[in-house]
Parts: sequence; C-alpha cells; structure tokens
Amino acid sequence: MVYGLGKKGGKLLENDLGIATSGGETNHDIGQIFLEHALLVSDVMVSIELACRKSDSITLLYEDQLALPQFQWRVKIPDQGVTLGVVPDRIFVLEYTNDAGERQRVYFFLEADRGTMPVVRSGLAQTSFYRKLLAYEATWMQKVHQRKLGIHRFRVLTVTTNAKRVTSLLEACSRLKRGHGLFLFADQSVLEKDPLSNIWQCGKAAKISTLLG
Repeated sequence: MVYGLGKKGGKLLENDLGIATSGGETNHDIGQIFLEHALLVSDVMVSIELACRKSDSITLLYEDQLALPQFQWRVKIPDQGVTLGVVPDRIFVLEYTNDAGERQRVYFFLEADRGTMPVVRSGLAQTSFYRKLLAYEATWMQKVHQRKLGIHRFRVLTVTTNAKRVTSLLEACSRLKRGHGLFLFADQSVLEKDPLSNIWQCGKAAKISTLLG
C-alpha cells in the first residue's frame, strides 16, 4: 500500500503539532516514474532492515541517527573540467563487530536505478549513470567524504531493474580509472534474498561480495 499526505493532514501537522509540510505539491503531482523510484528505495531499505534485525552483530543506522553535516555535495572532475553534484537516494550505515571485537562502521550511498537514465552519454553535460559513477570516484579520490562528511569509509550500493542492466552498469564502472571496489550492484531479485549475504556484484572485476566484504 502507498499512502500520501492530504491537505487536511498537512494542516493538522502544522497547526496541532508544529511540523512544517511542503504544501506546494499534491499527490496528483506525483508521476509514475517518481513513485516507482521512491518505492524501490523503500523496498531496498526494508529488506536491509529486516536482515539486520535477524543478525546478532550488524546494526542498521539511518540518516537521522548519523548527525552528518549534509547529504549532498559537489565535486570537481579535473580532467573533464566540470563540477558535478552528488545526491544519494539514501545514506545509511551498517555497524558491525570485526574479528578483533571492535565496532566498525561502513557508510553506504544508495542508488535506486529504475533503468530510465542512459548508462553512458557522449559528454557529461547531460545526466547518465556513468556521470554518477565519476562523481563518486572523484569524491573518494579527493577525500571529499572525509573533509565534508566526516566519514572514513563508504561504498555505493546500486539496485536496478534486471540482470541485463546490471551488466551495463558494470561495463560503465569498468571505464573508471580507480575506485572500482567502491561499487556494488544487484538487480531487484536481491530483495527476495538475504541482502547481507554474498550476492552483490562488485565493480572490481565483477567479483561477488557481501555488503561488508
């Protein structure tokens, strides 16, 4: 089931509870593409949360628990002479105990790909998934995540529509100069499995990996 906040509900939140709502957008303004994308993001996070609830050693932390200074940033692509914006669909953390008994954190930037965006284009002026990959690669190489977000380690988790699309995204990832190991890919069938298991295709030589591998 999918629920939307109506005008009366928005007024109730604002007047009685002091919670501000956008007010400018109605449920009728939400298109099919936006809705399907939002549902995929939710489905991925529900799958991961349920898996973490069953684990004795892995804890899921959401954005509002992380106290990050910002959830979006800009990064320069030096050899292309452009600056790209980075806005992950969701940021979350998996906190776990390593072999030494120490608690460790891995930050994840989620990209829910419905296959509506071209994988590669001739330049970076237009949107493409390869442009996203370049921006994340530059974030890692220039240590933007350390300077602006204050985090030490991150991975980019991409869930897409089907296995063919995964292959196309892996091919785009192989064009990067460095940082292939940052990226993990899977299609929607991962939602029917244990997302903490060894089912993710890594951008580094298409190895199979776990989220914490």
